[in-house]
Amino acid sequence: MANTLNGKRIAILATNGFEQAELMEPRRALDEAGARTEVVSPTEGQIKGWKNQNWGDSVPVDVVLSDADPDDYDGLLLPGGVMNPDKLRMDPAAVDFVRAFVDSGKPIAAICHGPWTLVEADAVRGRTLTSWPSLKTDIRNAGGKWVDEEVVTDNGMVTSRKPADIPAFNRKMIEEFTEGQHSRRRAA
Repeated sequence: MANTLNGKRIAILATNGFEQAELMEPRRALDEAGARTEVVSPTEGQIKGWKNQNWGDSVPVDVVLSDADPDDYDGLLLPGGVMNPDKLRMDPAAVDFVRAFVDSGKPIAAICHGPWTLVEADAVRGRTLTSWPSLKTDIRNAGGKWVDEEVVTDNGMVTSRKPADIPAFNRKMIEEFTEGQHSRRRAA
């Protein structure tokens, strides 16, 4: 898959408490496929990951959310962790950033608890997706269909359940990001 994403710029929306493997491993796969990845965060400087029930490594923030323009990116990665998406879904600027990707039809990849921000952006209505099992009711209440599968793709949106799904998640994410923009689908 080397060079399949040459020229593509991918935003990784995250804040403190992201699940370390769910940011680092997909980012590495995107970089290896030739993408230019940038961590976008409401927090300046660095954000700290969560690993094995403890704080993990810090990651530099490339672009502060207030300076980020969704039009500058070809795709969006939403890593999980419990704290990270819970904070992001409470941030109107983060929700608007996600909604812009949905409205434009640009591909989005979300893993574990990452779909919480999609729920908040009203982006799951009429879609089939997966997530960490505790989000099942939230997704259904938001009008989505939740399934318990390793990876699910629905019109440019890729979702997976947990770190063990990362290899399958990475393959589908790269495939969707390579395909690029899908038919526009406005968030409700």
